[in-house]
Amino acid sequence: MKIVVCLKPVPDPKDWGKLKLDPETKTLVRTGVGTVINPLDKHALEAALVLRDELGGSVLVVSMAPPDAGPVLKEALAMGADEAYLLSDRAFAGSDTLGTAHVLASAIEALGGSDVILCGDETIDGGTAQVSAQVAEFLGLPNLMHVSHIQAQAEGPFVVHSQVEQGHLVVEIAPPLVLSVVKELNTPRYVTMMDILDAEEKPLVTWDNEQVCAGESCVGLADSPTQMADLFAPPKKKQAEMLPGTPREQARELAGRLRRLGFC
Repeated sequence: MKIVVCLKPVPDPKDWGKLKLDPETKTLVRTGVGTVINPLDKHALEAALVLRDELGGSVLVVSMAPPDAGPVLKEALAMGADEAYLLSDRAFAGSDTLGTAHVLASAIEALGGSDVILCGDETIDGGTAQVSAQVAEFLGLPNLMHVSHIQAQAEGPFVVHSQVEQGHLVVEIAPPLVLSVVKELNTPRYVTMMDILDAEEKPLVTWDNEQVCAGESCVGLADSPTQMADLFAPPKKKQAEMLPGTPREQARELAGRLRRLGFC
């Protein structure tokens, strides 16, 4: 079974204070900010590795990212992926979710297709939850989101649980298919030093637009159908007032103010 995981490097949460907005392109300036595997994509990769262990086959990781995303893909290889493909070209820069999905789908087609494509439900830097469904649409495959359980078998349909507001749906869905997962699906494995050393022997291939064959339609900032009208960082407002008196007097004053504001 051939399993592809769509993985995105995202800004490391501990560096979020360094993020800035480009006033011209309305996009995040990521220079000098560390990157990590998008958390839900790690759950997707773990699901892929479990499927491979159960059914056999291989796990391929594809990621549209800048050239410096290599270490993030190395981590995916250390987790257990067999191959990684970094899709990097200036033509891809600034793509919206549709452009991103088009590049990912084109790369999957260039790789000869896949039996199962796994994604995280959403990313922590965008949170649109659109890419998996768009990849499925480009490839003409069924898509199921919010996946919290996968029961796979070598022949016949998978039994998949999809979270909904009041519980979950149980769906039979046959490969080839696209699934996007939630964190309740599993716990990603830890990477050991031996895993890191083993990853150095695995293929990490960089493809530009020539290999991906995505063309120019809907790809890149200028050709993306979604354009940001405006984006700005709200001004920081900090205001504090020190209440005088003893702790008892301060508590009485605070309670009185809250009462007058209608909070109690």
